[in-house]
Amino acid sequence: MFGEIRNKQGEKLDYTFHQGNPTSKAIVVIGHGVTGNKDRPFVLALGEALGNAGLNVIRFSFSGNGSSEGKFTDSTISKEVEDLGCVIDVLKDFKVGYVGHSMGGAVGVIRASKDERIKVLVSLSGMVETEEFYKREFGMAKPDEGFMWDEPTCPLSQGYVDDMIKIHSVLDLGAKINVPWLLVHGTEDDVVPIKDTQEIAKKASTNKNLKVVEVLGSNHVFSNDHTQPMIDAVVPWMLTHL
Repeated sequence: MFGEIRNKQGEKLDYTFHQGNPTSKAIVVIGHGVTGNKDRPFVLALGEALGNAGLNVIRFSFSGNGSSEGKFTDSTISKEVEDLGCVIDVLKDFKVGYVGHSMGGAVGVIRASKDERIKVLVSLSGMVETEEFYKREFGMAKPDEGFMWDEPTCPLSQGYVDDMIKIHSVLDLGAKINVPWLLVHGTEDDVVPIKDTQEIAKKASTNKNLKVVEVLGSNHVFSNDHTQPMIDAVVPWMLTHL
C-alpha cells in the first residue's frame, strides 16, 4: 500500500501492513526493541489484534534488524529515531499512533517529544535509563569485539555504546509528552526494570491522558499468558484516543 519505505541512508525498511477499517484514517506504527524485529510473537499478536479492531497497522523492523537493510552494528537509538520519522513521512494522510517496545520505547519518547505527528503514544517495557541499561546488560562485553547477550548475530558496536552514553536517559523528556500516553510494563521484567516506567510516569504527571498498566507476573516480552493482558490494555487505548 505504501510502496518501499527507506530511511535517510537509503536503506529499505521491512514492514508488514495490517488493513483495518478501509475508511479509517488512523494508523498504528509498531517498533521493536534491541536485537528484535517486527515478527516477534507478541508484536505480531498486537498488530493482528489492532487490525482486527479496525485500526490500520504498520509493524516494521528498524534498519539493520530483521529483513530491513543496513548493518546491525549501525543500529542506535538516534538512528532509529530517524527511521521512525521516515516511516511517519509516508503516512501524511493518516493520524498516527506509535507503540514502541523496550529500546523502541525510548525511540518513541524521543520522537514524540519533538514530532507533533505522533498523536498517541504507547510504551511497552519502555527503556528510560539508556546508559544504565548498556552498563547493566552489556558492560562486560568489549565494544567491536563482544556481543549483546552472547548472541553472535548481535555484535556490540562502539557506535551503539557511544549513543547510549550520549543520550544517558530519556527521563526528563517525559515532561514533554503531551499526547495520550499509555505505559505498560511487566512486574517481573528483568531486562528493563519497572522502575523506569514508574519514574518517567512521575515526570509526565501533568499529562491528563497518562495511564500506567502493570502486568502482574509478566516478563520483558509479555510471553505466554501475558500477551493478552498487554493487548487488552493497548487496543482499547488506541481505539479511544486515535
